[in-house]
Amino acid sequence: MEVNNTKRYIVLGILFFLPVAFLLMLYPAKHNYEPLNIVNENVSDIQTFGSDTSEALQLKDNITVLGFLGKTPLNNTIAALNLKELVYDKFKGFKNFQIIIVVPKGTEDEVELLKKEINTYEDLKFWHYAFATEGEIKLLYNSLITEDKLQNDLSSNNVYIIDKDLNQRGRIDGRSEREVEDDKPKFSVYEYNTIEVAEIKNMMNDDVRILFTEYRQKRQGKFDDSNTRREKELKQSYE
Repeated sequence: MEVNNTKRYIVLGILFFLPVAFLLMLYPAKHNYEPLNIVNENVSDIQTFGSDTSEALQLKDNITVLGFLGKTPLNNTIAALNLKELVYDKFKGFKNFQIIIVVPKGTEDEVELLKKEINTYEDLKFWHYAFATEGEIKLLYNSLITEDKLQNDLSSNNVYIIDKDLNQRGRIDGRSEREVEDDKPKFSVYEYNTIEVAEIKNMMNDDVRILFTEYRQKRQGKFDDSNTRREKELKQSYE
C-alpha cells in the first residue's frame, strides 16, 4: 500500500513540476528577442494634414500603422477590412497605438461610406483618416523606404510601422529561422501588404508586438541599447 502511495506521489510530482520547468525554460526567451529594426529615420509628420476628428493628428509620440487608400477609398475596402480585423482588433487600446489612413482632400464623403463598411460593430476611436493635398501625400510617401511606387490614384496596398520617434520599423533580414537554416537569400521588410492575409497574420502582427515589447522594456529600464548598436551594424552590412 505504501509503495503504491509513493508511486502516486512521484507521478503527481512529475506532472506538477514538468510544466513549471517548461515555463522557466521559456522565460529567458521572452527577454532575448530581436528588436524590430529601424529601417529608415525622419519620416515626415502629418500635423498639417486635415483630420476626421476635432483633434490634430500626428505620428510623433505614437506607434502608428500608416496606410494610403487613395482617391477612391471604397475601391480599397478589402485592404481596410483586413487591416481592421487582423491588426486593429488585436492592438486597439494599447498605449499610443493608432492607425492613420492618408487620403486626398475631397474624398471626405467616400470616407464616410467606407467607415460604414468597416465600423460595423464599434466606433474605431484609434483609427483616423488624414486628408492632404496630392503634393503633401507624395512628400510623406517619399519620406518612407518602400519597394513599391505610390499608385497614380495615390493608393497603396502596403502599410508601414512608424515608431514614436518618426522612425520606420521593419526587418533588415526578413527571413524566417527555417529560411536562414536553408541559406535562403536575404531580403529586407519595409512594408506589409494588406491584401496578403498570411503576411499580416504571421509577420506584421509579430512585428507590432515586438515594438510594444521594446517600449514596455524601455519604461521598465530593461531594454538593452546594445540591440540598437547591433541593428545599425546589420543595416550597414546591407548598404
